[in-house]
Amino acid sequence: MEQLARTPNDIGHALRQARKQQGLSQQALATLSGVWQETISKIENGSPGTRLETIFDLCAALNLEIVVADRSKGTTDFLEDTL
Repeated sequence: MEQLARTPNDIGHALRQARKQQGLSQQALATLSGVWQETISKIENGSPGTRLETIFDLCAALNLEIVVADRSKGTTDFLEDTL
């Protein structure tokens, strides 16, 4: 799975998609990551202000990593089509 993420909504969408692909409920992910289910719900819905440490905890539980790269000229519009 590889997705471009530039906003809290993009990150939330990517995490939700990974969670669902792995067949996990939000509660199961909460148990794996140590992040409250309510917090996972807020992140998946694009809530701004999430601590970076929390995002890393979720990524680790989902076996994901964050890659920092030069900004491309592409857009994230294609992500809206997958919702």
